[in-house]
Amino acid sequence: MYDLAIINGKVYINGEFTKTNVYVLGDKIAAIDENILLAKHTYDASERLVLPGLIDPHVHFALGSKIRSVDDFESGSMCCARGGVTTFIDFLDPISTSKEIKNALGKRMKLAKNSAVNYGFHLTVKDPKDIKAIIAKLRFYNLRSIKLFTTYSDSGRRTYDPQIKELLEYSSLGDFLVMAHIEKDDLIDLNPDYSPQDLLKSRPSAAETEEALHIADMVKETKGRLYMVHLSSGLTLKALMEKYDDIIGRSFLVESCPHYFRLNADRLSGEEGYKYTMAPPLRTEEERSLLEEQFKDIYSIGTDHCSYTTAMKNHTYLKDIPMGIGGVEHSFDIMYSLFGDRCIDPMTINPAIAFGLYPAKGHINIGADADMMIYDNSQQRIIEGPIGESDYTVYEGMMVNGQVESTIIGGNFVLKKGEFLGGSGQYVMEAK
Repeated sequence: MYDLAIINGKVYINGEFTKTNVYVLGDKIAAIDENILLAKHTYDASERLVLPGLIDPHVHFALGSKIRSVDDFESGSMCCARGGVTTFIDFLDPISTSKEIKNALGKRMKLAKNSAVNYGFHLTVKDPKDIKAIIAKLRFYNLRSIKLFTTYSDSGRRTYDPQIKELLEYSSLGDFLVMAHIEKDDLIDLNPDYSPQDLLKSRPSAAETEEALHIADMVKETKGRLYMVHLSSGLTLKALMEKYDDIIGRSFLVESCPHYFRLNADRLSGEEGYKYTMAPPLRTEEERSLLEEQFKDIYSIGTDHCSYTTAMKNHTYLKDIPMGIGGVEHSFDIMYSLFGDRCIDPMTINPAIAFGLYPAKGHINIGADADMMIYDNSQQRIIEGPIGESDYTVYEGMMVNGQVESTIIGGNFVLKKGEFLGGSGQYVMEAK
């Protein structure tokens, strides 16, 4: 007898939907069968989509010390569950030496203990000093990625070209990814008099495009492996494809975010422009449209969820505004409404493969973890107010083509027919 049967759904298996039933035993998918088999509990998913649990590879919960993002791991993971996200990957605080890694990991693990969904972490570096030792510790702790910044020299977070090249050379061995926030540092203008309306002058798309081409050249030279976070401009992606199409989607993976596909920089010009501030910023309609046209070249979708309240962001000058928005709870709604089934792999199996979670996660097949999302796409709806600790969402009032009905992690419902039941998320990067 199985523990759970999900019957009559349209199940996403190997890139296609099949009308069949999924059976769970313990925390694994034990059978996929058109026949009705005996189970302790049965969930009728008639006319619903049964998808692999979403994996968000880019969130920021409880980020910062002086100004901290308002969604912690408890509230943020609740947002994840409501958005069909069964696993997220957050970031360790930036370190410069290998000796700092243990404490950085321990600190974030302690904060994450109340997560309702599964979680992991990326190591983050700032101007790293002992790269060989850092790589050794990365492998010791079974971390699978190292995040760096090519900018933020003003706060000491920048990593420089010789260090990036060394990291890429180590990554060529294939057991971890270099992740990069890519903007050209000397094109960033931190004029203290800039307002939200000046964000595109402060962080122009040329800063992203020029640095992305430079980093792609380094990837090709070193035969390294790199994951570019939050690409914001269709012009950047077009330039990368024109010059480096042989490595894009292979050794150079591109992530973008729902807000760059759905919103443009016109939002910054209104009285509430401060609500739409993030780095890199929203781009022109031309760049947004071009990004949408090139969706096939995007490897994965991360939300860069980093939420603040209106009061925290409502300031005259950019220098006083914390950068970031929420959105993990609406990521699939937005992407599915824009791209339909094409958004599924970039939100499931692709990040699972990139960060070493496959074959346990990212797909529905026998032996995989029983992490699934049931989506009702039978009718359109309008996104209402915020779900997490922020008092606003940039997606409020938008029409979308469905709603997450239930979220299942390890065979247990964390969200069932719209009701949040809570859960106990597991750390997904334990050494095997």
